[in-house]
Amino acid sequence: MTAAPCREVLAPELRGVEAVVCDADAVITDSAKVHAAAWKAAFDAFPTESPPEDPAQRRPFDSGDDHLRYVVGRFRLDGAAAFLAAGGPAPGTETVRAVAEDKERRVTERIRDGVEAFPGTVRLVRALRAAGVPVAAASASRYARELLTGAGVPDLLVLVDGGEAARLALTGKPRPDLFLVAARRLGVAPARAAVVEDALAGVGAGGAGGFALVVGVDRTAGPATRDRLLRHGAETVVDDLGELLGAGARR
Repeated sequence: MTAAPCREVLAPELRGVEAVVCDADAVITDSAKVHAAAWKAAFDAFPTESPPEDPAQRRPFDSGDDHLRYVVGRFRLDGAAAFLAAGGPAPGTETVRAVAEDKERRVTERIRDGVEAFPGTVRLVRALRAAGVPVAAASASRYARELLTGAGVPDLLVLVDGGEAARLALTGKPRPDLFLVAARRLGVAPARAAVVEDALAGVGAGGAGGFALVVGVDRTAGPATRDRLLRHGAETVVDDLGELLGAGARR
């Protein structure tokens, strides 16, 4: 007689949650490094191709700290403007658009090779679905569907992406618009749903949207990033979403 397959148990943090909304990059797909590399190339090319008057705006882009602080979770134009303004006066619209378009071109070239989904995330999503908890991906990226398809997970999720955000004229993170639309698609009120995010703006958006639980994801496994996620609104932080199965997450 063949034993029935063992169903994975959700961690205590997720018990009672009726829906889960996840960011895509660095939460579902291992694509954050692709975006970070494209942003760095675009920002670092900017002072050479269009030298700013203020020397402070010529500093190189750090694909770790600057990526997390200024661009992760934001729409492209918002992210470009945030980093360019960090070193001095706010840049003009044409400058912001030029950098954002350069980043778009570079990331398009990089994602052709495909990305993978994090195994721990796939396990969690399957466990949630088995428990009757629907899951959505909410991403500011116009490439979210392509990335999820390449990673082999689009059928597991409802998706609200950057293209739909533009069509609906949604405001980017830290405003909760993307998450609220995703929760609505799942038919669950935010007060009964969880948000899972790796970005500071994203965990802030989860709190602003009145979600029952905000989980931060720290792929760096470093105390500094973990503490920043907690300060910006995460109620618990994990290194991998597989930690939300079984005994539970670390605080």
